[in-house]
Parts: sequence; C-alpha cells; structure tokens
Amino acid sequence: MQSIRPPAVAGTFYPGEAETLSRSILAMLADVDKGEFLPKALIVPHAGYIYSGAVAASAYAALANVAARVRRVVLLGPTHRVAVRGLALPDANAFSTPLGDVPLDTEAMQRLARLPQVSVNAKAHALEHSLEVQIPFLQTVLGDFKLLPLAVGMATVEEVAEVLELMWGGEETLIVISSDLSHYLPYNTARGVDSATVQSILHMESGISHDHACGATPINGLILAANRHRLTPHLLDLRHSGDTAGSKSGVVGYAAFAFEEGSGGHE
Repeated sequence: MQSIRPPAVAGTFYPGEAETLSRSILAMLADVDKGEFLPKALIVPHAGYIYSGAVAASAYAALANVAARVRRVVLLGPTHRVAVRGLALPDANAFSTPLGDVPLDTEAMQRLARLPQVSVNAKAHALEHSLEVQIPFLQTVLGDFKLLPLAVGMATVEEVAEVLELMWGGEETLIVISSDLSHYLPYNTARGVDSATVQSILHMESGISHDHACGATPINGLILAANRHRLTPHLLDLRHSGDTAGSKSGVVGYAAFAFEEGSGGHE
C-alpha cells in the first residue's frame, strides 16, 4: 500500500498555497450562519471554490456543534475520470492537501474491502476532485480525524446503503456525500430542475437521476440509509454557477444539506 495520495487539484480547484487556502476557507466559513444543527450527514458540492465554495461552507459551518466529537469522516463522491464497478477505496493510508496529511481509517477500509461491491483502485482516486476538494474544509473545521474515502462508480442504491450501514457508527462518525446538481442547463431551466431535486432530497425520495446530480448514486444511498435511521434533512444553501461566477447561459447547480438524527425518515 502506498503511503500518501498527493493533492491533484490544488492550485486549480482551490488555492495551492497553505496560507492562502486557509485564509480563503476561514473567510467563507465566517460569511455563513452556523445554525443550531447537529448533523450526522452532509451533502456538499465539489466544484472549484470560486464557484461552489460558499455553498460548501454553509455545510461545514453547520458542523460547529458536533465537530469536537467527530473522529471519522466517511466521504463518498462520484468518479469523474475512471470507470469503476461498485465503490473504490484508495491504495493509500493518508491523503495530502496543502494544509497537511489526513490519515485514513485503514482498519475500516480492510473491513469494507470484504464487501463484494468494494474494491481497491488507486487510479480511481489519483485525479478525482470530488473527494479532494472536501478535505481542506474538513481539516479546517474538525480536530483530529481519520478519513474513509470512497469513489462511487456504477453501483446500486442498496450497495451504497450497505457500505454506509457498516460504517454508520455513532456521534464520532460523520458522513459526507459530495455532489453537484444539474450541469450546463440555461439558468432558469436549471433553477426549476434543481428545485425539484432539492424537494426530492427533503422528502427523502431516493430516485434522483444522474442528469440531476452527478453524485446521484451516493445521494440515493444516503437517503435509503437516512430513512432507516430516521434522519431529518435541512437545505442550507442552493445556488448556481451563474450566481457565483460565470455565465448564466449554461450553469451548474450547487446545494448543501445537513441531515440530523431525530424524528425524520419516511417509511
């Protein structure tokens, strides 16, 4: 097993210099309301920080009341460059960003690797941005924690939910799903499509399509598991690249959600 997966998109998706990166994240976090949430799970966008960083910050700021207890982050995001059957673990024991190295939960990885839908695939992680862009935020808002990163490819909702169930844990475990919403639709069209997707998530309906969210598979898996555990979803922010940076002729949708334990869930 190689030791460290180096950053692939530092300097492009987010600042590559530690001080600039830290200052940027702290500024985005300071600009959003922390709220009174106690999240067990988050859905967070994964574009370049200039586009979706402010939306992501609304999710990570919501961890303020649970951050001290989190010791493990189960991070799932879709593959963008390498075709994968099922879910892929990295061939590494740490992930690096300009803010330092994050140790992986190698014991949990060994347990997950026994599942038929889980494999070890270094190529799936080498250039994947959907997971990497979340890590500097996690390094900023959490204390010491271990990371369990999974690149999600062609998998069923049940296969994803089974992985989440195995890693669910207690208050020490946070689940983060990395996903953008619709891609490259005209601004007004995207607003309608993404509003419908948001309502599906808030109503805990796990039939979201990949046309409406690139991370539909992990989102649907989370919804299935969240229903079983009776979590309650909250929309924290919803914007588009046309709102943050870029043209409105073809936009990407970004939303942030927090899922709390409580009286939620649908039969």
